[in-house]
Amino acid sequence: MANLDTFILEIDKRKENEINRLETALAKTKKEIEQTKDTKIKGLRDHYLYEAKIKSNREAARIVESAKLKAKKTLFEAINANMYTSFETIKNEMKTFAQKPEYKELLLKMVGHAKNALGPNIIIHCREGDRLALGGMGIPIGSSINTLGGIIAEDNEGKKEIDLTFEELLRTSEDKVKSFLLDRMVEQKR
Repeated sequence: MANLDTFILEIDKRKENEINRLETALAKTKKEIEQTKDTKIKGLRDHYLYEAKIKSNREAARIVESAKLKAKKTLFEAINANMYTSFETIKNEMKTFAQKPEYKELLLKMVGHAKNALGPNIIIHCREGDRLALGGMGIPIGSSINTLGGIIAEDNEGKKEIDLTFEELLRTSEDKVKSFLLDRMVEQKR
């Protein structure tokens, strides 16, 4: 029986050793799994934090750019409204100038310029009110034109024409005038 007891003790000892070995292996495996889990969780957290930051920055940049674009559009609309008002003021000033005595001198200069550009034999088209001022120059006066002021001159053959009306002069100088007005507006805001 002693052999049987020794055999049972030996089996119990092996069983206990096997249980300890399994518990040690389990603890080691559990620790490895825990470390792997922590590493994966940290990796996923870092990844999604990075993605969230990128998406957040992208959205913030989109919002900022949209706001800048809206501000530029508003500024552009305000500048255009101001430009329109300025051009209307310029046209009114031109209308007023066409009533002053200096206007007749300008008409004479325009005729001189037209003669230099087209030759001495020209036909002048002007406002009805300017016929009298230009009539004494011995230049044929053509049809009346609807303009704020100025003339349209053509050669005798009707092949060449030069438009010196206030509207055409303003139109051809529009970019320069807008640039000048814009510079003035910027200066006033400083």
